[in-house]
Amino acid sequence: MFDAKAFLSTVTGRPGVYCMRDKANRILYVGKAKNLKKRLTSYFRPQSDARIARLVQSIAQIDLTVTYSEKEALLLENSLIKSLKPHYNVIFRDDKSYPYLFLSAHRYPRLLISRGKTNLAGQYFGPYPSAHAIKGALMILQKVFKIRSCDDLYFNNRSRPCLQYQIKRCSAPCVGYISPQAYAQQVKDATLFLQGKELALISNLVQKMEAFADEKAYELAAQLRDQIISLRDVCDQQVVYKQNGNVDVIAACELNGCFCIQLLYIRQGRILDSKPFFPKQTGGDRLEAALRAFIAQFYLGSEDKVDYPHEIVINQNIEDKDLIAETLSQQAKRQIKITYSKRAAKAQWLQLAVENATEALTRRIAQGNVIAQRWQALEKVLNLAKLDRVECFDISHTQGEATVASCVVFAKVGAVKSEYRCYPLPVSSGDDYEAMAKVLARRYDQSKASTRVLPNLVIVDGGKGQLHRAKAVLRDCEMDNIYLMGIAKGQGRKPGLETLYVTRLNDEQEWIVKLPPTSGAFHLLQHIRNEAHRFAITGHRRRRAQTRKKSPLEAIAGVGIKRRQRLLNYFGGQQGLLAASEKTISHVPGISASLAAKIYAALHDK
Repeated sequence: MFDAKAFLSTVTGRPGVYCMRDKANRILYVGKAKNLKKRLTSYFRPQSDARIARLVQSIAQIDLTVTYSEKEALLLENSLIKSLKPHYNVIFRDDKSYPYLFLSAHRYPRLLISRGKTNLAGQYFGPYPSAHAIKGALMILQKVFKIRSCDDLYFNNRSRPCLQYQIKRCSAPCVGYISPQAYAQQVKDATLFLQGKELALISNLVQKMEAFADEKAYELAAQLRDQIISLRDVCDQQVVYKQNGNVDVIAACELNGCFCIQLLYIRQGRILDSKPFFPKQTGGDRLEAALRAFIAQFYLGSEDKVDYPHEIVINQNIEDKDLIAETLSQQAKRQIKITYSKRAAKAQWLQLAVENATEALTRRIAQGNVIAQRWQALEKVLNLAKLDRVECFDISHTQGEATVASCVVFAKVGAVKSEYRCYPLPVSSGDDYEAMAKVLARRYDQSKASTRVLPNLVIVDGGKGQLHRAKAVLRDCEMDNIYLMGIAKGQGRKPGLETLYVTRLNDEQEWIVKLPPTSGAFHLLQHIRNEAHRFAITGHRRRRAQTRKKSPLEAIAGVGIKRRQRLLNYFGGQQGLLAASEKTISHVPGISASLAAKIYAALHDK
C-alpha cells in the first residue's frame, strides 16, 4: 500500500516531472508541475473524477525529476511520454519524419520529395502533413514548371529525353532542350509558388506574356498563357481567406467517448491539407487535456519540423497555453502564438476543422460497428460463445528464395498491428507445407506459452493439406480447445469462391463451411486472409532485396573486403568470376589454391 502522507512530506516545491508506477513497476502516468508538492498533493484528495481515482489506487511508487524551470519540465514530460507511452497519458503519434519538397542547388536543380532534412545543398519547403499532400504539390509543379525529378546518375547519362518529357512534366535539360537561363527562371517561378506567392507569380507571367505578344513571339506567349491557366486552376481549387500568414488550426472533438484532433494546415491563407489524429490512449481525458497533449507531442522536440506556423488557433482554452507557446517560440527561434479565438477568418477555419473532426469520428465509429457485427457473425458460424482472438498465417517466397511467413492478429476491435510478426524461414525448396509447420512450431513453442495470449481461432492460407499439417504441429505444441481453419482459393483465385475447411484440435472430424458472398463473417475472413497475404509479401520482398544486395563472396570464410575487391577487379565483376575455373581463380594475387577451391565450390553450390 502506497503511503501518500509519508511520501508527500518529503516532496520538494520546485518544478519537475513525476512518473507514477504500479506494483509491477510499469509506468502509469507522466506529468509535469510548476510546484511538485502542490500538484502531487492534489491527487490524494477526495476525487470526483473516476479516472484519477483509478490511477491513484494503482500507484505503488512515484519517481521525481527536479528541473530548473517549468519550461524544462514541459520538454522532459513530452520526451518521456513519447518514449514510455504510459497507460493514462494521451498518446497521439509515433515520431516519424514529415515529408518536404527539396529543391537542389545544381546547375539544373532537381525537385523531389525528402523525408526529413539532409546535408544536401538546396532549399526545403514544408513539412507537409501527409504524403498525399506533398505528392499533389509535386505533380502540380511538374505540370506547370517542368522541373526535373530524376537523380544525377540518370540525368548525366541521358542521350535522349525520357518519358517525363513526353508527358510534358519535364523540359529535358539533360539533352539541352532548354537553356540554363530559361530553366533558372522556371525554378525561380516554382520557388515563388512554393512560398505561397501565386498571385505575384501570375502577375509577372501576365506581363511577360503581353511583352512576347507585342514582340510577335506568339509561341512563347502561348506557353506562358497555358502556364497562367494552369496556375489559376490550382488557385481556384483552394479557398483563400483574406487573412494571410502561416496558421495551423487545431480542433478537439468528442463523440460517444471517442476523441479526434483535427489539424488544418494553412499557408498564405490557403488550406493545404486536413488531417485527423486519434489518441491511442485517452484514459477519459477532457477535450482540453487531449488538445494540450496533442500540441506538446506534435510540435515540441520535433527536429524534422522546421516550418513552424506563425500562429496556432485552437477551439479549447488549454492549460499552459502561454508556456507551450513560449517554449515553442524558443525552439523555432521566432515568435509563435497560440490563440483561442472565434472571430473573423479564424472562426471559419475552426468551424471547418470541427466539421471535419466530427465526420472523421462518425466514420471511425461506423467502421468499428461494422467490424463488431462481422465478428459476432463469425462467432455464430463457429458456434463459439466468445471469440477473443484470431491469428492467421501465410507463406511467401519466389521459387523457394527468401521464404517468409507472416502472422497477423485480429481482435474484436479489428487488426492488432502491434502484434503482427514476420518469420524468416530457412526453407529453400519452396515447400509451403514445411514452411507452415516451422512457423507454427516457432509461434506456439511451449517454452513461450506462458507469456503469450493464445487465440481461439488459427487460420492458415491453404486447403486440406495445410490444415492437416497445421493440426499435427499444433497438437505437438500441446495446444488445446481451439478452432483451426484453412482457406482454400477458389477457381481462378476469384474472391468469393474460397472453400473454408474447419476443425477442432480435440476432434478428428473436419467440415466444410459454406457462406454466401454477402456474409459479414465471410468478409471478415477474407479481410484477415488478405492482410496476412499482404504482410507476408511485404516481408518477403524486403528480405529478398536484402539478400540480392549481398555478394555471395561475403559468406565465404577467409575472403574479406580486400580479397573480394581483387577478385571482382581481376574478372571485371561477379559474372566474370562465376564463369572462371578453379585454376583461373587461383591466379588472382592473394588467393591460394585451397582458397580458390573453396571459392569455386561456394559460388557453384558444391
